Amino acid sequence: MRYFTHERFRQQVSFLQRQFLQDGDLPLSNTLSKETIAEVLRAVNVCWLDRIYTPLITLWVFLNQVLNQDHSCRAPVARLVAYRVSQGQLPCSAETGAYCQARKRLPEKFFSEVARQTGRALDSDVDPEWLWKRRRVYLFDGSSVSMPDTPENQRAYPQPDTQKPGLGFPLARIAGIFSLSCGAVLD
Repeated sequence: MRYFTHERFRQQVSFLQRQFLQDGDLPLSNTLSKETIAEVLRAVNVCWLDRIYTPLITLWVFLNQVLNQDHSCRAPVARLVAYRVSQGQLPCSAETGAYCQARKRLPEKFFSEVARQTGRALDSDVDPEWLWKRRRVYLFDGSSVSMPDTPENQRAYPQPDTQKPGLGFPLARIAGIFSLSCGAVLD
């Protein structure tokens, strides 16, 4: 198999930007730049082969899945098939398995770093009138989520001390820092 080329990467970035612009002037179309994605891929040390579901295409399909009313995998995969046909490329399979596997291959750090970089870019471009007394204000919020009871999750997310070992579900604690002026996650 061939390794992914820079030209193909540029084409996919352009595709991603056009798709968001089709749906209106979304903030992501300006902040999710080729440079941002390339920087994140370098930072998290992601290497990939030249496949249909590259990190960039996988991110695009994932964002379509999350932003769609129907959060299933079928609609965004169908949209990718339609795009490929419209560009004169061979259609990929409409089955969702390859997309789900590609999503699993991307490290969790990739998604968090894309969110972090995008949030910081949005915060830096905020209209000064949105600032509180000309100051940037950041908010902190946190929560916890129950994880499936697997050995991997038990190691990574220990159970609370109030539960007996082996009973109950591990808890993951999540926290975020947000910009008050634009509402974006910064960290």
